[in-house]
Amino acid sequence: MTDIASSPPIDAATAPGSGQRLRTTTQIYMYVALILVAIIVVVPLISTALGGFKTLSDLRGNPFGMPTEWQWSNYGDIIVSQRYWLQMGNSLVIAVLTVFLTLAFGAMAAFCFAHIRFFGSDYLLNYFLIGLMFPAATAILPLYIRIRDLGLVDTYWGVVLPQVAFGTGMSIMLFRNYFRNLPSELFDAAFVDGCGYMRFFWHITLPLSRPIIATVGIISFVGSWNSYILPLIMLNSESRYPWPLGIMIYRGEFNTEWQLVLAFITLTILPTIIVFFLAQKHIIAGLTAGAVKS
Repeated sequence: MTDIASSPPIDAATAPGSGQRLRTTTQIYMYVALILVAIIVVVPLISTALGGFKTLSDLRGNPFGMPTEWQWSNYGDIIVSQRYWLQMGNSLVIAVLTVFLTLAFGAMAAFCFAHIRFFGSDYLLNYFLIGLMFPAATAILPLYIRIRDLGLVDTYWGVVLPQVAFGTGMSIMLFRNYFRNLPSELFDAAFVDGCGYMRFFWHITLPLSRPIIATVGIISFVGSWNSYILPLIMLNSESRYPWPLGIMIYRGEFNTEWQLVLAFITLTILPTIIVFFLAQKHIIAGLTAGAVKS
Protein backbone atom coordinates (compact mmCIF):
# COMPACT_ATOMS: atom_id res chain seq x y z
CA MET A 1 0.00 0.00 0.00
CA THR A 2 1.32 3.41 -0.94
CA ASP A 3 2.06 5.69 1.96
CA ILE A 4 -0.21 8.71 1.79
CA ALA A 5 2.28 10.89 3.65
CA SER A 6 4.96 10.21 1.04
CA SER A 7 2.78 11.12 -1.94
CA PRO A 8 3.59 14.49 -3.59
CA PRO A 9 1.36 17.45 -2.70
CA ILE A 10 -1.37 18.35 -5.13
CA ASP A 11 -1.01 21.81 -6.71
CA ALA A 12 -4.26 23.74 -6.62
CA ALA A 13 -3.53 25.18 -10.07
CA THR A 14 -3.16 21.72 -11.62
CA ALA A 15 -5.90 20.01 -9.64
CA PRO A 16 -8.80 18.53 -11.61
CA GLY A 17 -11.38 21.21 -12.31
CA SER A 18 -9.13 24.13 -11.31
CA GLY A 19 -8.46 25.07 -14.91
CA GLN A 20 -12.19 25.18 -15.59
CA ARG A 21 -12.72 27.39 -12.51
CA LEU A 22 -9.96 29.75 -13.66
CA ARG A 23 -11.47 29.97 -17.11
CA THR A 24 -14.91 30.64 -15.62
CA THR A 25 -13.50 33.38 -13.37
CA THR A 26 -11.69 34.95 -16.30
CA GLN A 27 -14.84 34.92 -18.40
CA ILE A 28 -16.81 36.55 -15.59
CA TYR A 29 -14.24 39.34 -15.27
CA MET A 30 -14.20 39.77 -19.05
CA TYR A 31 -17.97 40.04 -19.33
CA VAL A 32 -18.17 42.46 -16.40
CA ALA A 33 -15.48 44.65 -17.97
CA LEU A 34 -17.19 44.56 -21.38
CA ILE A 35 -20.56 45.42 -19.85
CA LEU A 36 -19.05 48.40 -18.01
CA VAL A 37 -17.37 49.67 -21.19
CA ALA A 38 -20.60 49.17 -23.14
CA ILE A 39 -22.52 51.17 -20.55
CA ILE A 40 -19.97 53.99 -20.70
CA VAL A 41 -20.29 54.11 -24.49
CA VAL A 42 -24.01 53.46 -24.95
CA VAL A 43 -25.47 55.64 -22.16
CA PRO A 44 -24.31 58.98 -23.71
CA LEU A 45 -25.61 57.90 -27.13
CA ILE A 46 -29.01 56.91 -25.75
CA SER A 47 -29.18 60.08 -23.64
CA THR A 48 -28.40 62.18 -26.71
CA ALA A 49 -31.07 60.45 -28.80
CA LEU A 50 -33.71 60.74 -26.04
CA GLY A 51 -32.76 64.36 -25.39
CA GLY A 52 -33.79 65.19 -28.92
CA PHE A 53 -37.37 64.16 -28.07
CA LYS A 54 -37.67 66.51 -25.07
CA THR A 55 -38.53 70.13 -24.57
CA LEU A 56 -35.87 72.47 -23.28
CA SER A 57 -37.40 72.62 -19.79
CA ASP A 58 -37.77 68.83 -19.66
CA LEU A 59 -34.16 68.41 -20.77
CA ARG A 60 -32.90 70.70 -18.01
CA GLY A 61 -34.99 69.05 -15.31
CA ASN A 62 -34.54 65.44 -16.42
CA PRO A 63 -31.45 65.14 -18.64
CA PHE A 64 -31.04 61.34 -18.46
CA GLY A 65 -34.62 60.11 -18.05
CA MET A 66 -37.38 59.36 -20.52
CA PRO A 67 -39.19 62.33 -22.11
CA THR A 68 -42.32 63.52 -20.36
CA GLU A 69 -43.88 64.25 -23.76
CA TRP A 70 -42.30 62.95 -26.95
CA GLN A 71 -41.49 65.90 -29.20
CA TRP A 72 -41.31 64.22 -32.59
CA SER A 73 -41.27 67.61 -34.27
CA ASN A 74 -37.68 68.18 -33.08
CA TYR A 75 -36.47 65.49 -35.45
CA GLY A 76 -39.11 66.12 -38.10
CA ASP A 77 -38.28 69.80 -38.52
CA ILE A 78 -34.59 69.00 -38.95
CA ILE A 79 -35.17 66.20 -41.46
CA VAL A 80 -37.40 68.29 -43.71
CA SER A 81 -35.16 71.36 -43.60
CA GLN A 82 -33.08 72.11 -46.67
CA ARG A 83 -30.17 73.39 -44.58
CA TYR A 84 -29.73 69.97 -42.93
CA TRP A 85 -29.40 68.10 -46.22
CA LEU A 86 -27.09 70.76 -47.64
CA GLN A 87 -24.75 70.38 -44.66
CA MET A 88 -24.92 66.59 -44.84
CA GLY A 89 -24.04 66.78 -48.54
CA ASN A 90 -21.09 69.06 -47.81
CA SER A 91 -19.83 66.69 -45.12
CA LEU A 92 -20.23 63.73 -47.49
CA VAL A 93 -18.29 65.42 -50.30
CA ILE A 94 -15.44 66.39 -47.98
CA ALA A 95 -15.33 62.95 -46.34
CA VAL A 96 -15.42 61.01 -49.63
CA LEU A 97 -12.61 63.10 -51.16
CA THR A 98 -10.56 62.74 -47.98
CA VAL A 99 -11.04 58.96 -47.86
CA PHE A 100 -10.21 58.47 -51.54
CA LEU A 101 -7.00 60.52 -51.46
CA THR A 102 -5.90 59.07 -48.11
CA LEU A 103 -6.37 55.51 -49.38
CA ALA A 104 -4.64 56.23 -52.70
CA PHE A 105 -1.58 58.03 -51.33
CA GLY A 106 -1.29 55.89 -48.20
CA ALA A 107 -1.50 52.55 -50.03
CA MET A 108 1.02 53.50 -52.73
CA ALA A 109 3.50 54.99 -50.27
CA ALA A 110 3.15 52.05 -47.88
CA PHE A 111 3.74 49.56 -50.71
CA CYS A 112 7.01 51.30 -51.55
CA PHE A 113 8.14 51.28 -47.93
CA ALA A 114 7.15 47.61 -47.53
CA HIS A 115 8.75 46.12 -50.67
CA ILE A 116 11.27 48.59 -52.09
CA ARG A 117 14.53 49.43 -50.38
CA PHE A 118 16.09 52.74 -51.37
CA PHE A 119 18.45 55.27 -49.85
CA GLY A 120 16.81 57.17 -47.00
CA SER A 121 13.65 55.05 -46.89
CA ASP A 122 13.75 54.72 -43.11
CA TYR A 123 14.23 58.46 -42.62
CA LEU A 124 11.42 59.25 -45.05
CA LEU A 125 9.10 56.80 -43.28
CA ASN A 126 9.90 58.38 -39.92
CA TYR A 127 9.20 61.79 -41.45
CA PHE A 128 5.70 60.68 -42.41
CA LEU A 129 5.08 59.08 -39.02
CA ILE A 130 6.08 62.26 -37.17
CA GLY A 131 2.73 63.66 -38.26
CA LEU A 132 1.03 61.26 -35.85
CA MET A 133 2.46 63.24 -32.93
CA PHE A 134 0.83 66.56 -33.86
CA PRO A 135 -2.91 67.25 -34.36
CA ALA A 136 -4.04 69.67 -37.03
CA ALA A 137 -4.88 72.32 -34.42
CA THR A 138 -1.19 72.80 -33.60
CA ALA A 139 -0.45 73.91 -37.17
CA ILE A 140 -3.66 75.78 -37.93
CA LEU A 141 -1.99 79.17 -38.54
CA PRO A 142 0.64 78.01 -41.08
CA LEU A 143 -2.00 75.76 -42.66
CA TYR A 144 -4.33 78.71 -43.15
CA ILE A 145 -1.53 80.84 -44.62
CA ARG A 146 -0.59 78.08 -47.07
CA ILE A 147 -4.21 77.42 -48.07
CA ARG A 148 -4.73 81.15 -48.54
CA ASP A 149 -1.64 81.43 -50.75
CA LEU A 150 -2.95 78.56 -52.88
CA GLY A 151 -6.31 80.30 -53.27
CA LEU A 152 -8.23 77.45 -51.64
CA VAL A 153 -9.87 79.32 -48.75
CA ASP A 154 -13.66 78.77 -48.67
CA THR A 155 -13.39 75.68 -50.90
CA TYR A 156 -13.75 71.97 -50.24
CA TRP A 157 -10.10 71.41 -51.14
CA GLY A 158 -9.00 73.81 -48.41
CA VAL A 159 -10.42 71.32 -45.89
CA VAL A 160 -9.69 68.08 -47.75
CA LEU A 161 -5.96 68.57 -48.40
CA PRO A 162 -4.98 69.26 -44.74
CA GLN A 163 -7.07 66.30 -43.61
CA VAL A 164 -5.31 64.05 -46.12
CA ALA A 165 -1.92 65.37 -45.05
CA PHE A 166 -2.56 64.64 -41.38
CA GLY A 167 -4.18 61.28 -42.11
CA THR A 168 -1.45 59.95 -44.40
CA GLY A 169 0.90 58.99 -41.56
CA MET A 170 -1.63 56.68 -39.89
CA SER A 171 -2.65 55.15 -43.23
CA ILE A 172 0.97 54.46 -44.20
CA MET A 173 1.67 52.77 -40.87
CA LEU A 174 -1.39 50.50 -41.10
CA PHE A 175 -0.93 49.69 -44.80
CA ARG A 176 2.79 48.98 -44.42
CA ASN A 177 2.28 46.53 -41.55
CA TYR A 178 -0.39 44.72 -43.54
CA PHE A 179 1.64 44.56 -46.77
CA ARG A 180 4.72 43.27 -44.96
CA ASN A 181 2.72 40.38 -43.51
CA LEU A 182 1.38 39.15 -46.84
CA PRO A 183 2.96 35.80 -47.86
CA SER A 184 6.35 36.40 -49.47
CA GLU A 185 5.69 33.47 -51.82
CA LEU A 186 3.15 35.60 -53.67
CA PHE A 187 5.77 38.26 -54.28
CA ASP A 188 8.37 35.73 -55.48
CA ALA A 189 5.95 33.85 -57.73
CA ALA A 190 4.67 37.07 -59.30
CA PHE A 191 8.18 38.23 -60.19
CA VAL A 192 9.10 34.82 -61.62
CA ASP A 193 6.08 35.14 -63.93
CA GLY A 194 7.29 38.55 -65.09
CA CYS A 195 4.99 40.69 -62.93
CA GLY A 196 6.37 44.13 -62.11
CA TYR A 197 5.81 46.25 -59.04
CA MET A 198 2.83 48.12 -60.48
CA ARG A 199 0.99 45.00 -61.65
CA PHE A 200 1.73 43.25 -58.36
CA PHE A 201 0.33 46.23 -56.48
CA TRP A 202 -2.87 46.59 -58.53
CA HIS A 203 -3.71 42.97 -59.31
CA ILE A 204 -2.45 41.06 -56.26
CA THR A 205 -1.84 43.32 -53.27
CA LEU A 206 -4.96 45.48 -53.40
CA PRO A 207 -7.45 42.60 -53.95
CA LEU A 208 -5.99 40.89 -50.86
CA SER A 209 -6.11 44.09 -48.79
CA ARG A 210 -9.84 44.67 -48.42
CA PRO A 211 -9.72 44.43 -44.58
CA ILE A 212 -7.05 47.10 -44.19
CA ILE A 213 -8.65 49.27 -46.89
CA ALA A 214 -11.92 49.14 -44.94
CA THR A 215 -10.09 49.92 -41.70
CA VAL A 216 -8.21 52.94 -43.03
CA GLY A 217 -11.27 54.11 -44.93
CA ILE A 218 -13.52 54.06 -41.86
CA ILE A 219 -10.93 55.79 -39.67
CA SER A 220 -10.44 58.48 -42.30
CA PHE A 221 -14.18 58.85 -42.93
CA VAL A 222 -15.08 59.24 -39.26
CA GLY A 223 -12.23 61.69 -38.67
CA SER A 224 -13.29 63.83 -41.62
CA TRP A 225 -17.01 63.57 -40.86
CA ASN A 226 -16.51 64.82 -37.29
CA SER A 227 -13.86 67.43 -38.08
CA TYR A 228 -14.67 70.86 -36.68
CA ILE A 229 -11.58 73.05 -36.40
CA LEU A 230 -10.45 72.85 -40.06
CA PRO A 231 -13.87 73.70 -41.61
CA LEU A 232 -14.31 76.48 -39.05
CA ILE A 233 -11.03 78.13 -40.12
CA MET A 234 -11.06 77.36 -43.86
CA LEU A 235 -14.73 77.91 -44.78
CA ASN A 236 -16.52 81.26 -44.81
CA SER A 237 -19.71 80.58 -46.79
CA GLU A 238 -22.61 78.96 -44.98
CA SER A 239 -23.51 77.09 -48.18
CA ARG A 240 -20.29 75.06 -47.78
CA TYR A 241 -20.58 74.36 -44.06
CA PRO A 242 -20.43 70.68 -43.01
CA TRP A 243 -22.67 69.43 -40.22
CA PRO A 244 -20.34 70.25 -37.24
CA LEU A 245 -20.65 73.92 -38.16
CA GLY A 246 -24.39 73.58 -38.70
CA ILE A 247 -24.94 73.18 -34.97
CA MET A 248 -24.20 76.88 -34.55
CA ILE A 249 -27.56 77.84 -36.07
CA TYR A 250 -29.30 76.57 -32.92
CA ARG A 251 -27.24 78.81 -30.69
CA GLY A 252 -28.79 82.20 -30.06
CA GLU A 253 -27.38 85.28 -28.41
CA PHE A 254 -29.01 84.58 -25.05
CA ASN A 255 -30.24 81.00 -25.30
CA THR A 256 -29.37 77.70 -26.96
CA GLU A 257 -31.98 75.19 -28.12
CA TRP A 258 -30.20 72.17 -26.69
CA GLN A 259 -32.99 69.74 -27.57
CA LEU A 260 -32.55 70.62 -31.24
CA VAL A 261 -28.78 70.36 -30.91
CA LEU A 262 -29.12 66.83 -29.52
CA ALA A 263 -31.57 65.85 -32.24
CA PHE A 264 -29.25 67.26 -34.89
CA ILE A 265 -26.24 65.39 -33.46
CA THR A 266 -28.21 62.13 -33.36
CA LEU A 267 -29.21 62.43 -37.01
CA THR A 268 -25.71 63.31 -38.15
CA ILE A 269 -23.83 60.55 -36.32
CA LEU A 270 -26.17 57.84 -37.60
CA PRO A 271 -24.32 57.52 -40.97
CA THR A 272 -20.99 56.83 -39.25
CA ILE A 273 -22.58 54.25 -36.93
CA ILE A 274 -24.24 52.47 -39.87
CA VAL A 275 -21.05 52.45 -41.93
CA PHE A 276 -19.05 51.15 -38.98
CA PHE A 277 -21.39 48.22 -38.35
CA LEU A 278 -21.49 47.33 -42.04
CA ALA A 279 -17.69 47.20 -42.22
CA GLN A 280 -17.08 45.90 -38.69
CA LYS A 281 -15.80 42.47 -39.77
CA HIS A 282 -13.30 43.96 -42.20
CA ILE A 283 -12.14 46.54 -39.64
CA ILE A 284 -11.38 43.90 -37.02
CA ALA A 285 -9.55 41.76 -39.59
CA GLY A 286 -7.50 44.73 -40.76
CA LEU A 287 -6.46 45.82 -37.28
CA THR A 288 -5.45 42.30 -36.22
CA ALA A 289 -3.78 41.26 -39.48
CA GLY A 290 -0.36 42.61 -38.54
CA ALA A 291 -0.40 41.33 -34.95
CA VAL A 292 1.15 37.95 -35.81
CA LYS A 293 3.61 37.58 -38.63
CA SER A 294 2.74 34.67 -40.85
